Amino acid sequence: MTEQRHDEEFYRSDRPAHPTLEEDRPRGGKPKAPAKHRGPWVTVGIVVLVVVLVVLGIALFP
Repeated sequence: MTEQRHDEEFYRSDRPAHPTLEEDRPRGGKPKAPAKHRGPWVTVGIVVLVVVLVVLGIALFP
């Protein structure tokens, strides 16, 4: 019992008067706009471009 009282006194000594902090990102804010996703053709185009560059690199520098 005395050990518990000693712990409470020890931890209370370095705490500020109001130990709670404001939230840095308050909940319930405005909803953000949904993320814009690229179409599937853009992804296919990027993959094709990378493959063509690799094939050209191999063909030009054997």
